[in-house]
Amino acid sequence: MSAPPFDWRAVRAIVRKDLSAVLRSKPVMLPLVLLPALLFVVIPLAVVLLSPLVTTPAQANLGDLQAFLDRLPSVLRSDLLSRPPSQQILLIATSYLLSPLMLLVPVMVANVIAADSFAGEKERHTLEALLHSPVSDRDLFTAKVLAAWLPALGVTLLGFVLSTIVVNVGGWPVMKSVFYPNGTTLLVALWVAPGVAALGLGATVLVSARVSTFQEAFQTSGLVVLPIVLLLVGQFAGIVALSPVVAAVFGAVVWALGLLLLTRGRKTFRREELLSRG
Repeated sequence: MSAPPFDWRAVRAIVRKDLSAVLRSKPVMLPLVLLPALLFVVIPLAVVLLSPLVTTPAQANLGDLQAFLDRLPSVLRSDLLSRPPSQQILLIATSYLLSPLMLLVPVMVANVIAADSFAGEKERHTLEALLHSPVSDRDLFTAKVLAAWLPALGVTLLGFVLSTIVVNVGGWPVMKSVFYPNGTTLLVALWVAPGVAALGLGATVLVSARVSTFQEAFQTSGLVVLPIVLLLVGQFAGIVALSPVVAAVFGAVVWALGLLLLTRGRKTFRREELLSRG
């Protein structure tokens, strides 16, 4: 027998309820505002303001980044090395080295909201009302996933637009043109970031079913940032360069893992079990 159709009216109602709870919670909202502001505005602004100070190859000190440059496609490497030192530093920092930083935003936003939606409701004893609602477990799970994934995507895209404005306006005296984003950064923002949000969300869903508090769920599921940290460290160490191909492959991997975790979470999601562990 085929499954009944989704009750999208109920799904939308639950999404609105969860987002309203997030907006009313200062402990939840604080990191949702501060981290994106830091990663999308403050750090890019610092980079573009400092890059004009680099006027000689010695100041650029690209020797420390030679391993990174060697792993870039030859066309990108040749274009970088043909530019003045200030432009080289600005392009490398904004378009390559800092790109993985933006991935911290979707995973953090998704983790915070999902942890509050699943474990947080259990901690506040507000999940009991859903036990007696006519909404199916499938629709309830879908609503809570969307309530975390859509804001993560929205905050990331808004932050990306802001960083694009900051980098291009602030970097105009050095570049004399609109130079950001490049193809790699676009892939990171539009392909990898949504997948990273799904991965963080899937991990949080599975963890939230086994813990009793928001803090436990958020801290444990936060381990999914480790691949992002490793990617960032790998770039600085010259082990890997975030080229378009690497970004596309990395995105495919995180999407696959995210969908796997979400599928597993959907199969094991039972609101009665959530309540019994509360």
